[in-house]
Amino acid sequence: MVKEENMGNDIKDIKNITILGAGMMGPGLAQIFAVKGYNVTIWARRPEVLPEAIDKVRANLETMAQNGIGRQEDIEPAIERIKTTSDFDEAASDADFVEEAIGEDLALKQDFFQRLDALCSEEAILATNTSVISITEIAKNSKRRGRIVGTHFWNPPHLIPLVEVIKADETSAEVMDKTMALMSAVGKHPVRVKKDVPGFLANRLQHALWREAISIVENGIAGPAEVDEAVKNSFGLRLPVLGPMETADMAGLDLTLAIHNYVLEHIEDAHGPSPILKEKVEQGDLGLKTGRGFQEWPTERADALRQGLVNHLLKWTKEH
Repeated sequence: MVKEENMGNDIKDIKNITILGAGMMGPGLAQIFAVKGYNVTIWARRPEVLPEAIDKVRANLETMAQNGIGRQEDIEPAIERIKTTSDFDEAASDADFVEEAIGEDLALKQDFFQRLDALCSEEAILATNTSVISITEIAKNSKRRGRIVGTHFWNPPHLIPLVEVIKADETSAEVMDKTMALMSAVGKHPVRVKKDVPGFLANRLQHALWREAISIVENGIAGPAEVDEAVKNSFGLRLPVLGPMETADMAGLDLTLAIHNYVLEHIEDAHGPSPILKEKVEQGDLGLKTGRGFQEWPTERADALRQGLVNHLLKWTKEH
């Protein structure tokens, strides 16, 4: 049972959460709600993957407890609040809030939301965790477009706080407000995205940086390792405290304008992927998973990078 003090009056009717998908994001999403006392159902098309999803949740919670985040004695009660099924009707019928986390396939997502129309209550909120597809397009064939909202969690969802709550063209104000309140109630940091645009908010910022970083490498200005070193040892250190808008205000908008008047014409503004990026993909140099991307990634170095990220996120979560 969800404790009343953990939520506002506007979400007291949300008790049952359904997660559609048990892949990369599904287990972490289920964990987020289960540890806060919600009843969670994980649905997957293939029943054989469902025990693995529960194992992932348990492993996540064990790791967090070992790092001082949560208590060991709370793990099994959280696990017990999660049930699994490969029956779509069963998963959706009692849901107050649905979080769709299947593959990035527009037609499949549209089909799922049409099916949810017929199965869920009129009050249910239907959310999609897509990171790239238009929420408005996903909702296009649904009868209850006002109940559909984007909720873009970042991977790993149980450790990264941000959730972008995206308004599709017809998403109601009530659904936006309740979704924001629910995300806050489960310990996430929701931000309201007022327009449904490609990349939403944070991915637009992230990929603008990546475009310039790749351009710098492509044009021989600096190597990939030097690009990463420059970011991590300069403005990267400020980012947890100062966002770009705060930094502009701190520096002074007159200085910001003067810099932009000079530098913006020299910054990459290509409207398509970099040729060097295309070339590397065509050659099969895909990054850590193939051992080579912009840099060389032998197994030990790749494992150290992954573990370093997890350790950083665990430390940040414990401190906050």
